[in-house]
Amino acid sequence: MGGSDPTVTMNAAALARKEALAGPSGFAGLVQNRKVFGVALFACLGGLLYGYNQGVFSGVLAMHSFGVHMGEAVTDPTRKGWLTAILELGAWVGTLYSGVLAERISRKYTILVNVVIFCLGVIVQTTAAVGDDKNIMGGRFVTGMGVGSLSMAVPMYNAEIAPPEVRGSLVALQQLAITFGIMVSFWIDYGTNYIGGSGEGQKDAAWLLPLALQLVPAVLLGVGMIFMPFSPRWLVHHNREEEAKTVLVNLRGLSRGHPLLELEFLEIKAQSLFEKRTEKEHFPHLERTNTWSYIKLEALGFASLFKTWAMFRRVMVATVTMTFQQWTGVNAVLYYAPTIFQELGMNDNTSSLLATGVVGVAMFIATIPAVIWVDRLGRKPVLFVGAIGMAACHFIIAAIVGQNEDQWDSHKAAGWAAVVMVWLFVVHFGYSWGPCAWILISEIWPLSVRAKGIALGASANWMNNFIVGQVTPDMLEGIRYGTYIFFGLITFLGALFIAFLVPETKQLSLEEMDVIFGSEGTAVSDYERQAEISREVGLDDALARLTSGGAATVHTEEHKEAKA
Repeated sequence: MGGSDPTVTMNAAALARKEALAGPSGFAGLVQNRKVFGVALFACLGGLLYGYNQGVFSGVLAMHSFGVHMGEAVTDPTRKGWLTAILELGAWVGTLYSGVLAERISRKYTILVNVVIFCLGVIVQTTAAVGDDKNIMGGRFVTGMGVGSLSMAVPMYNAEIAPPEVRGSLVALQQLAITFGIMVSFWIDYGTNYIGGSGEGQKDAAWLLPLALQLVPAVLLGVGMIFMPFSPRWLVHHNREEEAKTVLVNLRGLSRGHPLLELEFLEIKAQSLFEKRTEKEHFPHLERTNTWSYIKLEALGFASLFKTWAMFRRVMVATVTMTFQQWTGVNAVLYYAPTIFQELGMNDNTSSLLATGVVGVAMFIATIPAVIWVDRLGRKPVLFVGAIGMAACHFIIAAIVGQNEDQWDSHKAAGWAAVVMVWLFVVHFGYSWGPCAWILISEIWPLSVRAKGIALGASANWMNNFIVGQVTPDMLEGIRYGTYIFFGLITFLGALFIAFLVPETKQLSLEEMDVIFGSEGTAVSDYERQAEISREVGLDDALARLTSGGAATVHTEEHKEAKA
């Protein structure tokens, strides 16, 4: 390969940085610097918005006043499915344009644009006339476009402005914020259900308020972004290096010539050059000169994933994993939980919404240990056990419903047993397929196509999310308990897919990943290019300067002030 291994260089740089800061990483590191803590709060806002939007409509669908307002739209299962799933179709569209927009106009402006799109969609939903389900669907489609784009742009922005030592914690915080948003939406639905009383006395505010509350985190995110800096990585990539250094100085609280700051800047510059040269090698006839050229390069980048069998195997792992994640039926539960609980014998709307609130709490709590377990146990065991647990819950629910669906009043214990199985189902999802599927699809790609590969997996996730949301009402009405058998069988197939066709990716190097997928040389080529660029920009020399003469143990006064 020749020269220094860029992976060794990057790892050594991270270690040197941690020693030089003489402070904690991870969650403790988030509160060391007020600006870093602000980044963490932004991660929470983006995740909260995403999660709240995912969960809020399930309770709205079950409210009496919404049923009166919409009429046949909530009694016909197919139209009910479209009302729910149209948001996911919009989100799929949002993921398609997010990459182009983020590179063309910046991460910051992409977030601002999509906050406006999101808010417009919410306003359209909350001003729908009586019986006008088209306004609701149109508004949810537009809202979904904003959600889909924000779900990619906000984590990207946060990762690029956060110090490297806390980026992993931001990923975990983002996932927790999503589940927290789902939990909050369920309990808000439960609380607003009482506005004007229950049943026929219920007022339109019961469903308008939870929908309108989506605007709160969106507006906070939009207003905050006005005062946030551009991503230093985006600035470097667009040849605005001095601006990028100024941003890093302000974010890190270090002087312009500080060795730590110089090291981080050179890491960003090296990665930018790597991406540019890789793109130039693959597509020498194209340059990013206008919006159309951005679109063409994005499209060709995705097409390159299908050119070789080895790369196509990675495509299959990413897209099929995300397909199985959605066909576990998790979003059938999240989108239609009150309806499902009513069909399990909870005839009282308040009780079904209360049981739905427990779903949110269970999923939120179950996600926490995933952060601790996944790197210790690996991805395959956690995904396999989670899939078997979810499949078992589905089969038990199917058996209970099959035996008792016409006699819930006299078999209340059976109804509660089925409800508990639903709660246990979301626990199994929370620690396994929720976070681990995303971790898996982010690890299998060579550096040169990682962004495209993750985006492809996200696209598969949203499209299958849309299909599940659309067909679930028809399935619940048409095949009843067979719905749970169907989801159980698919989930069991997902367990077999993980066991026999997906490699373990825990702590594998990119070269080892190449061997597994049969594409030896891809990672080596990437590494050689990285090593050449590291020497060219002086990254190795910057690391040597930082670690020589005791510099790595000096905790500077200026950094102490930044932490204050």
